[in-house]
Amino acid sequence: MPNDGNGQQRRPVKALVLAASLRKGSLNDRLARLAASVATQKGATCDVATMEDFDCPSYDQDVESGEGLPHGALQLRERLVAADAFIIASPEYNASMPGVLKNVIDWVSRYRPQPFNGRQGLLLSASPSMVGGNRGLWALRIPLEHLGARVYPDMFSLAQAHQAFGADERIADAALQTRFEATIECFLDLVEAAKHYRSLKKQWVEFLGERPDATIDRVENTTVEAT
Repeated sequence: MPNDGNGQQRRPVKALVLAASLRKGSLNDRLARLAASVATQKGATCDVATMEDFDCPSYDQDVESGEGLPHGALQLRERLVAADAFIIASPEYNASMPGVLKNVIDWVSRYRPQPFNGRQGLLLSASPSMVGGNRGLWALRIPLEHLGARVYPDMFSLAQAHQAFGADERIADAALQTRFEATIECFLDLVEAAKHYRSLKKQWVEFLGERPDATIDRVENTTVEAT
């Protein structure tokens, strides 16, 4: 059984780690790979992906009706279903999330059962700015939480990221690297508890309080048994 890096055994958890930038070698790609490295050291299994793996044409209901979900959306859906949690390192575009990321979320949300529902999520960002892309993460929380994801309250935003990485691709500031590792470890503790130590019943209703209408209702019930 893997351990959490402190000598404590961790029961199996798997995380999809996504760099939400199309640019190869982007700051958020580097942060995502660092997150995957830390998560692996803390006892998790990681599936590392880039936005290129899930790139899709603009959402179009005519395309969905005629052709179904595009390959990129199906790939994201399959890799979400195979994971217990997701970690997204997302750049900030004009104080919001990248359009390509929102677009694939919209596509994947059309799948039934809806794969974001009930999954634990951790949001990261890296930016040359002094706020580290944090405003984009607040925008990203909205669609994910709307879809039933359990987005971790703490978010990590690496400011002045173009100068923040050392030659070993870790965060050069030792105190900040320690804080980064602690955030990921605490998140994985929550994922482990949600997967292994509780029996949980959950209902996702897209719009709570709306008058029931079978034509538009999006309601899903899930049960997670302790293992």
